[in-house]
Amino acid sequence: MAARLLVPLLLLLVPAVFAQETPADTTKKEEAKKGWDVSAAHGPTQAVRFTTTEGTWVNLDVSPDGAEIVFDLLGDLYLLPLAGGKATRLTSGPAFDVQPRFSPDGARIAFTSDRAGGDNLWTVRRDGSDPQQVTKEDFRLVNGPAWTPDGQYLLARKHFTSTRSLGAGEVWMYHVSGGSGLQLTKRKNDQQDQGNEIALSPDGRYVYFSEDMSGGSTFQYNKDPNGQIYVVRRLDRETGKLENLITGAGGAARPQPSPDGKHVAFVRRVRAKSVLYLYDLETGAQKPIYDRLSHDQQEAWAIFGVYPGFAWTPDARHLVFWAEGKLWKLDVATREAVQIPFEADVEQTVTEALRYPQQISPPTFEARMIRDAATAPDGQTLVFQAVGRLWKKRLPDGVPQRLTTDEARFAYEPSFSPDGGTVVYTTWSDADLGAIYSVPLSGGTPRKLTARPGYYFTPRFSADGAKIVYRRGSGNSLLGFVHGVEEGLYWMQADGGTPHFIQEDGYDARFNPAGDRVYFQTGGGLEKQYKSVRLDGGDARTH
Repeated sequence: MAARLLVPLLLLLVPAVFAQETPADTTKKEEAKKGWDVSAAHGPTQAVRFTTTEGTWVNLDVSPDGAEIVFDLLGDLYLLPLAGGKATRLTSGPAFDVQPRFSPDGARIAFTSDRAGGDNLWTVRRDGSDPQQVTKEDFRLVNGPAWTPDGQYLLARKHFTSTRSLGAGEVWMYHVSGGSGLQLTKRKNDQQDQGNEIALSPDGRYVYFSEDMSGGSTFQYNKDPNGQIYVVRRLDRETGKLENLITGAGGAARPQPSPDGKHVAFVRRVRAKSVLYLYDLETGAQKPIYDRLSHDQQEAWAIFGVYPGFAWTPDARHLVFWAEGKLWKLDVATREAVQIPFEADVEQTVTEALRYPQQISPPTFEARMIRDAATAPDGQTLVFQAVGRLWKKRLPDGVPQRLTTDEARFAYEPSFSPDGGTVVYTTWSDADLGAIYSVPLSGGTPRKLTARPGYYFTPRFSADGAKIVYRRGSGNSLLGFVHGVEEGLYWMQADGGTPHFIQEDGYDARFNPAGDRVYFQTGGGLEKQYKSVRLDGGDARTH
């Protein structure tokens, strides 16, 4: 009977629980189901409108009929007559739309967009209507579409990451109706770029793309572009053969095969210039045709391409590209470049920046990095380093005060004399390098104890206060190496004077109670040892 009564009782309790939910809770749940809306306003916004005649890093394509250019500008797509003039905006809003490419019949335009919450391939009609999402990757994002000649598929770079935030790409093929896609190339590792700047031959047999072939298995910043970083590779879709087609000094990137199948235009670094080159597919000859391109990104991480996308005209006589903020039409035979003037109306939604009030150079502030703390022998005073200065305070709750007023150099590593009346410390100045100083705890003028500039560390008194032991370093890549010779452990009289060499290795040295030996550490990691020697370096012992 008790079991039968339990079920109705629970049913009565359930409505009471759900009645606690507020309209705000319901809204949050609905938003969570929908996911992040890139186009929604996330905080206060304002519309910024202006007209421009130039752009930065503009990807473009020429329509199959040769009448128009589609290009990206500040994350929107624009259509422009090939002769130039007023550009018509096709897409708008906060979504970032880039890398447009006309379909073979010119009816639709493929592009990369984050409008669904991540970089994916989309298409729109030539007038900007009827947006259709092709890929729906939510982690291995894709970009850089290239149409197959039949207009049924799009090739793109699919991005992979592993233990490093950088990543590598692969060439994948997707049907325009969607789907999971087909892998065409395999990345060699998870850091060196591959599958970038994809283009197909006019017959669709060959897939051209650029890849980082600089060697090794990791991405490195600031490689030498005058050697070879990127090369143009070619995949034969019939045989599966993958070859390095265009190589050599200055590398090769952004391949664009001509409509007649005779040439491949590409970008190469020549000393400090990014140069447009032409590769003859019949002879293998390579020749420069334009040397006023804007700077390419071979040394950087070029997930969206080493250079913005450009295109041939349908008659294979001209190349249309972006450089120096403008659009250009280059006659391949005569090498004459003519600017294509354009005027584009820009409208961007700008979200108000989140700002917090900051007080510049306040008279006092909370020090968040307390270092080199040393307590006086009587336990009444603490001396420490903060923001490159020495401070003293009475324990337990005294107010910190400057120990020295020297503004010409920073001070570090304070240590008390046995009677607590003197503090010895190291200093640093970019002009004068390092030194060892002492100063009375009560204040006063610091006394310089070392005459030779260098890199000094951990000075400490002997038990009778008559001597100081310290380490002299060799310098480093930040501080420099000048006056870094004869490194090692030294001792000197407490009032300075002649330094006495103990031995070369060791750090964190201190005297024994008798003052005739010093104890110190050597090594690092799991190989540390604690040792001692006489003041002349003899009678070494490992403790």
